[in-house]
Amino acid sequence: MPARFHRPSSLAATALLALLIAGTAQAQGKLLLTGGVSSIDGAAGGGLTPWALIGSYAAPGEVGATAFATRVHTQDYGLTVYGAALGLHDRFELSLARQDFSTGPTGTALGLPGLHLKQDIFGAKWRIAGDAILDSDRWMPQLSLGLEHKRSHAGDLAPTLASLGTRANDTELYLSATKLLLRQSTLLNLTLRATRANQNGLLGFGGTASSRFSLRPELSMAYLVNRRLAVGVEYRAKPDKLNPSALGAGLAEQDWKDLFIAWAPSKQFSLTAAYVDLGAIVPGVVPRRQTGLYLSAQIAY
Repeated sequence: MPARFHRPSSLAATALLALLIAGTAQAQGKLLLTGGVSSIDGAAGGGLTPWALIGSYAAPGEVGATAFATRVHTQDYGLTVYGAALGLHDRFELSLARQDFSTGPTGTALGLPGLHLKQDIFGAKWRIAGDAILDSDRWMPQLSLGLEHKRSHAGDLAPTLASLGTRANDTELYLSATKLLLRQSTLLNLTLRATRANQNGLLGFGGTASSRFSLRPELSMAYLVNRRLAVGVEYRAKPDKLNPSALGAGLAEQDWKDLFIAWAPSKQFSLTAAYVDLGAIVPGVVPRRQTGLYLSAQIAY
């Protein structure tokens, strides 16, 4: 893989460029929190899943941008994500994210101390119908079609993953429907994703168990306590392409879920915290569910 795709400096430069471009637009057209926050894959939505909303506060005729940093910490693992997104005229979204997963004691147990699994994610989203705000008093949700091209870098674990039939790169498609109920101060989202990712792609895509795409639902519900504060839940169903494998059921995959709170003191800054349950991410030194804390900060223009 060419170095330009996995050097952190390239992502930092992209994020800075996005903010400089958008800073001249002063995009402020949408209501507070209606651009969502940044998901772990970079697209606007919740923390675990994209929504149909277009990131930033850019209204039609405006260009906006966001940049974010996220940290997830469980009993045995740690995930750091950072990236940026451009919102174009509240119609299109382009995003870029970099994931760095620390395998902790599991990597040491595998004879790979200090092993980090990394992934670059290039995303695009197109609002194809509806408007979450303007259609809030009608049945019509906002609909968006998106794609995420993922490139994983498994380091010294790559030969093992290849022997299990995985591929390092893949492109996922998703369709999101977001319904904003202003009178009830509630947001509902359903995303259907065509995917064959193992642990979101950090363990490659597909495997000897199955190389086909699977359609998996992702659900979100948020309640606006007030104009600056939202609480909610998310559920993300995941495929199980490495179960069974040469390691038996040792790489079985489980769904993700969270409870979150998002606070936006202004349109320029938001902070999201969550309790996450990522299921049993194995092999793991001691088989157990990986639960922990999620914290993400986002700046927007």
